Amino acid sequence: MKNVSVIGAGTMGNGIAHVFAQYGFDVTLVDVQAASLDRAVQTITKNMDRQVSKGSMTEDQKQQALSRLKTTTDLKQGVSSAELVVEAATENVELKLNIFRQLDEHAPATCILASNTSSISLTLIAAATKRPEKVIGMHFMNPVPVMKLVEIIRGYSTADEVAAEISTISKQLEKIPVEVNDYPGFVANRILMPMINEAIWTLHEGVAGVAEIDEVMKLGMGHPMGPLRLADFIGLDVCLAILRVLHEGFGNPKYAPCPLLVNMVTAGKKGDKSGEGFYCFNKETKELAVSPHFA
Repeated sequence: MKNVSVIGAGTMGNGIAHVFAQYGFDVTLVDVQAASLDRAVQTITKNMDRQVSKGSMTEDQKQQALSRLKTTTDLKQGVSSAELVVEAATENVELKLNIFRQLDEHAPATCILASNTSSISLTLIAAATKRPEKVIGMHFMNPVPVMKLVEIIRGYSTADEVAAEISTISKQLEKIPVEVNDYPGFVANRILMPMINEAIWTLHEGVAGVAEIDEVMKLGMGHPMGPLRLADFIGLDVCLAILRVLHEGFGNPKYAPCPLLVNMVTAGKKGDKSGEGFYCFNKETKELAVSPHFA
């Protein structure tokens, strides 16, 4: 396998494109907005520069990797010669189903269609295609160039050889594939999101402040990042979307998102991506401070 297409040039999409290009794959990054593609290439270049400065990549390797990366706003053209497509669009069911219908129509019949979804049923996504045996979940962790885990999720009809091939490819990227079953949130987010939600409830009920909650979890539980800081890093809108998938999928009130989270997303406070969530984050200076709303 040589040709990979990545759908979506956001945080996850550009990270996925980065690692595939770094490890020798020819990558086509597809997005509906040319400006998003430009930002993605800038981000990938900046992150590879950081790798060069740390000695984990040479300047020549960086240039070779970038030469293997191309971009397009034309999905049909972008997947026409793909052997593997990895969809990394927004965590929205209808959007993903629409994308997979298009991928099924335009990608070669032999192409594997993977989704980076963090919670949505792969069986549901596969049902939008005429090749459900070739649809699989390939859930990378953020930041993709750094994190080792890839959650491999089989849909109801995913073929054994497709799962085996995706596992092999993950190892070629120096990732560690872990296969899990197709239930809402899979493993990572079924466990992580209720913890984040409980941290938000703890703040909402006045048990402790933002910094205090995060300090308890870092110092007491050995977490490298507190749950509220992690929520900002992931994106509060993403956290809310996943919790809603869990709540709807299981019908259990324990997954219901905290009203504070709902209000923050409604107000446009989505975490790092918007500059403010539980913390205010300056992308240029990397300065971090508790949001004035919670100070």
